[in-house]
Amino acid sequence: MTSDVSFARRRAVLLFAGVGALVLAGCAGDRDPPPGEPSFYQNLAKGGQLDPAAAASMISGYRRNNGLGAVTLDPVLMRLAEEQAQAMAAKNKLDHNVGRDFKTRMSSSGFDAAMAVENVSAGYHTLAEAFSGWRDSPPHRANMLAKDATRMGIGAVYAPNTKYRVFWALIMAAPDKRADTGGPASGTPHQWGMPLPQATLR
Repeated sequence: MTSDVSFARRRAVLLFAGVGALVLAGCAGDRDPPPGEPSFYQNLAKGGQLDPAAAASMISGYRRNNGLGAVTLDPVLMRLAEEQAQAMAAKNKLDHNVGRDFKTRMSSSGFDAAMAVENVSAGYHTLAEAFSGWRDSPPHRANMLAKDATRMGIGAVYAPNTKYRVFWALIMAAPDKRADTGGPASGTPHQWGMPLPQATLR
């Protein structure tokens, strides 16, 4: 992740091939959670629902364990993340720029950002899997641990007739505290997806 004042002067795209990319795709991701199991194990491919509060708690706990402050859900960022997940699902494509690029989406959102970063992924059926995938990927972990982030939004969409079936988007950001803000946000978006067994990444 970069810390310059431009949104994305470079992108990091991690491409995985082989068996290692398929971990959990055929086991934990396809099981039904027992009664009373935490919401982060809800299988979105089997009728489960994303729990944004659980996501914020999980990410905030991870940040606190790394000496950073918690993040809170922001309605604008929630809408943006949901729209990005919907756009990827509609096009059956894992890409930050499947509709509009991240800079354009943020700039037109009404959220004046001092910094903002985005992770996208696909193929994870539970929040726990999506979080683990981002945590275990250095550039995506860096986004979750962006030191200045105080707000977040997350979206997940189940699209049964697509290659990945579940698409995810996470936005971490901090509002610009200057009254006369108008400058661009900073940060580099990153993407990573764990394909299902019958799928491969481009």
